[in-house]
Amino acid sequence: MIEARHLRVLRAVSTTGSFSAAARELGCTQPAVSQQMKALESSAGTTLLIRTGREMRLTQAGEALVRHASGILAGLTAAEEEVAAIAGLRAGRVRLVSFPSGSSTLVPGALAALRAEHPGTRVSLVEAEPPRSVDLLREGDCDIALAFRYGRTGGEWDDLVVRPLLTDRLIGLVPEGHRLAEASSVSIGELADESWIAGCPRCRRQLVEVCEESGFTPRIDFATDDYPAVMGLVGAGLGVAVLPELAVESVRPKGARAVPVEPPIEREIVALTLPDLARVPAVAATLDQLSRTAAR
Repeated sequence: MIEARHLRVLRAVSTTGSFSAAARELGCTQPAVSQQMKALESSAGTTLLIRTGREMRLTQAGEALVRHASGILAGLTAAEEEVAAIAGLRAGRVRLVSFPSGSSTLVPGALAALRAEHPGTRVSLVEAEPPRSVDLLREGDCDIALAFRYGRTGGEWDDLVVRPLLTDRLIGLVPEGHRLAEASSVSIGELADESWIAGCPRCRRQLVEVCEESGFTPRIDFATDDYPAVMGLVGAGLGVAVLPELAVESVRPKGARAVPVEPPIEREIVALTLPDLARVPAVAATLDQLSRTAAR
């Protein structure tokens, strides 16, 4: 009989590539990892791992088991949470992952309201940009992922429960004193000759695509995932940028002027979870509070 704890260890070995690294990630000893892998192989009736040099390689059976492990572990977590809530043992816990501008704008209000309504619910928060945040959800390392996308990519989230939250418009940022600082709006084409400051990798790709659609390739002199750094560079007169409105709201742009971009460039902000987790009361309550906060 395959045990959940053995699946967790197998997934850790698959992710880290060795027993010792998996032991560090799981907070146990290397012999304990080795022992649990032997027990899992005994239960499965076949070899799951092959040592190649200093790393461990999955066999075909091991790959199949790892592929199913995330869904199995997520389902077990959902079952434990739902049964615990029904039995009144505890209100539940929620592991939330969010991109930075969401963490500073949507998340605080939602979690404050959740705590007031359900004081027993414990919520943890870590930050990651999509697609990494979505990977964490599928791997069973979080319960809700706050994510975004530009346009709709067919099939991207078909296996997930998608809760739309809001549409976030991109805003142009130019230095104070710039020729367009007082403009009521600006087109991307008007910034073709400027030095650009780019944001996160996904936003960077979107910037390049939009600029190329307008007939030019942006000269990106600076790139940073840190939104305050982007605004600081613009404020110092080192270039221009476009940032999501949520990011502009989260940081006061010193020395920089925000100008609407026309035609509008938008990204969709959503909360994602797995179908099994969506039925967990604490997860459902968190999704509801995120929706209410986004609607304000």
